[in-house]
Amino acid sequence: MSTISKKYIDADPRKLADWQVAEIAEENMPTPDEAGEKLGLKKDEIIPMGKLCRLDFMKIMERLKGKPDGKYIEVTAITPTPLGEGKTTTSMGLMEGLGKRGKNVGGCIRQPSGGPTMNIKGTAAGGGKALLIPMTEFSLGLTGDINDITNAHNLAMVALNARLQHERNYDDTELAKRNLKRLDIDPTNIEMGWAMDFCAQGLRNIIMGIGGRMDGFLMASKFGITVSSELMAILSIVRDLKDLRERLGRIVVAYDKKGKPVTTTDLEVAGAMCAWMRNTINPTLMFTTEYQPCMVHAGPFANIAVGQSSIIADRIGLKMFDYHVTESGFAADIGFEKFWNVKCRLSGLTPNVSVLTATIRALKMHGGGPKVVAGLPLDESYTKENLGLLEKGIENMVHHIGVIKKSGINPVVCINSFHTDTKDEIAMVRKYAEQAGARVAVSEHWLKGGDGALELADVVMEACKDNVNLKFLYPLEMPLRQRVERIAKEVYGAAGVSWTPDAEAKAKRFEADPAMKDFTTMMVKTHLSLTHDPAIKGTPKGWILPVRDVLIFAGAKFLCPCTGTISLMPGTSSDPAFRRVDVDVNTGKVQGLF
Repeated sequence: MSTISKKYIDADPRKLADWQVAEIAEENMPTPDEAGEKLGLKKDEIIPMGKLCRLDFMKIMERLKGKPDGKYIEVTAITPTPLGEGKTTTSMGLMEGLGKRGKNVGGCIRQPSGGPTMNIKGTAAGGGKALLIPMTEFSLGLTGDINDITNAHNLAMVALNARLQHERNYDDTELAKRNLKRLDIDPTNIEMGWAMDFCAQGLRNIIMGIGGRMDGFLMASKFGITVSSELMAILSIVRDLKDLRERLGRIVVAYDKKGKPVTTTDLEVAGAMCAWMRNTINPTLMFTTEYQPCMVHAGPFANIAVGQSSIIADRIGLKMFDYHVTESGFAADIGFEKFWNVKCRLSGLTPNVSVLTATIRALKMHGGGPKVVAGLPLDESYTKENLGLLEKGIENMVHHIGVIKKSGINPVVCINSFHTDTKDEIAMVRKYAEQAGARVAVSEHWLKGGDGALELADVVMEACKDNVNLKFLYPLEMPLRQRVERIAKEVYGAAGVSWTPDAEAKAKRFEADPAMKDFTTMMVKTHLSLTHDPAIKGTPKGWILPVRDVLIFAGAKFLCPCTGTISLMPGTSSDPAFRRVDVDVNTGKVQGLF
C-alpha cells in the first residue's frame, strides 16, 4: 500500500490551497489493485475505472455475509453557518486519526452535485489535510452515477410526454393496434418534472411541447436538480438490485383524470430505468490524503431525502472495516434525525456513536454574532476571543447533544478547531458539552491530518465500547401528523405545528391509505436554523412550525412534509464558481475548481 511522502508531511495547508495538498497526496495514491490487496478483495470484486474503481456490492456482500460488523460511527453537526462547519473534514480527519492508531478504518460520504460545485459551494471533499482524493474526479462526475440517474429520471418523463401525445392523437382503436391502453393522464396533475445536475432557476417552471401534433404534448412542466430526484433518494436506501427495481416501478409520475396514480410501471418504463441505473448500486472507492479507504455513494438532497451516503455503502463498510465512518447531511436536526429514524430503521443497523461537529465560529453566530455570508470575510468577532457571544450560542450545541441522546446513541462532540480559537473558548465549549452528557475531543485534523485527530480517535474508540439502546422517536404505526408534531417538538424545539388546508387534506388522505402505513417521514426544512426560517439562529422557543405541503415519493416510500420555502431547483449566483474553472491544455489538469 502507498506510503505518505515527506512532501505531504511537510505540506502546510495554511500556505497551500486544498487542490495543492490534494495534488501532493495524489502522487502516491493507491492504485485500484493496491487498494483491493489492502482490503482483501478478490480480483472480480473490483471494477477498475481509470484512477478509480467501483466495488462490486453483491459479490462482496455474498463473500463476507458471515463476517461480524465493525463499529458504526455517524458524523453530524450543530446548526451551521452558510460556510459549513466541517462534517466531511471531520469524517476524513477521524478516519486518518484512527488510521494513525493502526486501526482498520474506512468510511463513506455523499457524492457532490455539479450544481453546487459550479455555483458557490465548491468541492465537498473536506479541506486542509483532511481531504478526499482524487479531488477533480470527485467533483466532476466521478464514475457516472449522477449521469445515470439523470438519464433514468428523464426517461420516465419521455415516456410520460410521449404517452400524452399519443393518447391525444389516437382513439382507443388506434392505441390498441399499438398494444397501448388509454391511461387518461391528467396533464394538469403531473407529479414529476425533468432533472439536470446544475442550478438553473429559469427551469423551475416551464412550458413544453410548443409546436404541432407531432412535437409532444403542450403542458406546464419543471426541472429539479438531479440530487433532488426520487431516483437518487431511492439509491440511498435500497438494499440490493432487486429492491432498486421494485422501488423504481412504484414511482408516481402523474395522476389520471380520476385522481388515480400513474406509475412508471403503468408507462412500461421502469425496467429501462433500472437498466440505466444497474451500475449505480456499486460504490466508488476513494481515499483520504493519508490513504484511508472511503467510499462515495449516492448524493440525495438532505432537505428532502436522507441526505447521506447509502445503506449499501454502510453495509459493505461494516464488513470490510473494523471502524466504519458515515456522514449525515447538515445538522443533527435534519441529517441525524433522518439517519436515526429512517436510515437505521430501513437498514436494521445500530450505530455505536454519533460525532457532533462543532465550531466556535458557529456557536458565536448563534449567540448573536454578525451575519455570516459565504464569499465575504468573517467579522473580527469570529476571529478574536469573545466569550460572551460564545456562551450565549452554546445552547445550540447542547440542544443537538440532547437530540442525539434521545436516540440512545452515544454523543461525542468534536470541536473542529481553527487557529483563531483560544484556550479559554475551547475550555468553555468542553465544559458545557461535558455537562450536557457528551464526551469531547478537540481536533486539528484540517491543519495536521491524522496527527491532529488522535484525541478524537481515542475518544470515539472509547465511546464505541458503550452499550447502545437504539430507540426510534416514533413507531411506524403513528399517523403522519402526529409524527410531524413529535419531530417538531422533540427535535426542533417547536411549541407546535400549523398546517395549511391543502397540506392537512393531503396528510389526512395519506393517513387513510393502508398502502402508505409503512412510509417513512422525511421532513423538508432549512439546515440553517432549528426553525423553518434560515434567518432565525440560536435555540428559539415558543415558535410554531408551518407545514405548507406534503410531497409523496412512492418508490422510496417517503412522505415529505414541506416547511419554509425549499426549492428542488437551486439558483445560480451572480458570481458562480464556473467563471474561474478552466483546463491547462498542456497538461489536461483542471484549474480553478477548488
